[in-house]
Amino acid sequence: MAILEVENLEVRYRTAAGEARAVDGVSIAIEAGMCLGLVGESGCGKSTVAKAILGILPPAGHIAGGAIRYSGRDLVGMAPAELRRIRWQHIALVPQSAMNGLDPVYTVESQLTEAITAHRRMPAAQRRRRIAELFALVGLEPSRVRDYPHQFSGGMRQRAMIAMAMVLDPPLIVADEPTTGLDVLVQDQILQQIRQLHEQFGKAMLLITHDMAVVSENCDRIAVMYAGRIMEYGGEAVFRTPYHPYTLGLCSAFPDLADRGRALISIPGTPPSLIAPPDGCRFHARCPFATSRCATTVPPLIEVAPGHVVACHYVDQAPRFRERAADPGTWREGSA
Repeated sequence: MAILEVENLEVRYRTAAGEARAVDGVSIAIEAGMCLGLVGESGCGKSTVAKAILGILPPAGHIAGGAIRYSGRDLVGMAPAELRRIRWQHIALVPQSAMNGLDPVYTVESQLTEAITAHRRMPAAQRRRRIAELFALVGLEPSRVRDYPHQFSGGMRQRAMIAMAMVLDPPLIVADEPTTGLDVLVQDQILQQIRQLHEQFGKAMLLITHDMAVVSENCDRIAVMYAGRIMEYGGEAVFRTPYHPYTLGLCSAFPDLADRGRALISIPGTPPSLIAPPDGCRFHARCPFATSRCATTVPPLIEVAPGHVVACHYVDQAPRFRERAADPGTWREGSA
């Protein structure tokens, strides 16, 4: 049974130019102990999905439709006070920027203490032990709990945010681009911490990233998102035998250590405006295999294998697409 179900979610942002359809009919599900990777380019709506789940959309944003059910309870329209009881205790967030997630004028210990006392009664000595245990768990020296955020490096601050996400032992953790702005070695260390939470403690996770390699190494299921919609959704077959041209482009854009001689591709163009999104498939203007049908008709999600769905009119031509997508020249030729 899914611990989190997002069904036909629609999120809009009010702008001076009109409403942006940042999330447009997204459906995903996360079972207890599962890690779901939500992957796509910047601006495709991934972080907006996370903010909608946590009920922390900015003032210009609002949920225009759909449902977000946590353990069967719909969070859409829930009173703010009730949502606050769910955040941290049931669903916790590891944000993109730990410096923005931590208050610079309070010690890290005081901020973890605040997260505990807002939800539970716990003796001070027990709180201190819990915080020290979490520091040790995420690879921080417990003696530094009284330090301020500016006294920590970027990687240490991100570890502190992971500790904060764990402080109330929530069943579900949302990690939104948790390695952004960190160097490669520190990124790997943070991802190891996230894997440990998932494997050792059985946490359900939503891991949001633009890095296909991160998703392939850490996630049980993958949702590929583009311009506010899900393009492809499934298990490891999304990487092993991708169907959607956008997924093919993303996979071909990342290096493969097992095939170091493989040429990398770059998907031409940029994502469309979500204030006036195009008709048909939203990827058609950048797709080398697009036809006139793609520009006018929205492709439905088609099940190509059990649990593997794809929003493409030409799933039957996927083997040919895979062969051609590996050639960088295909992406320079324009529509096929």
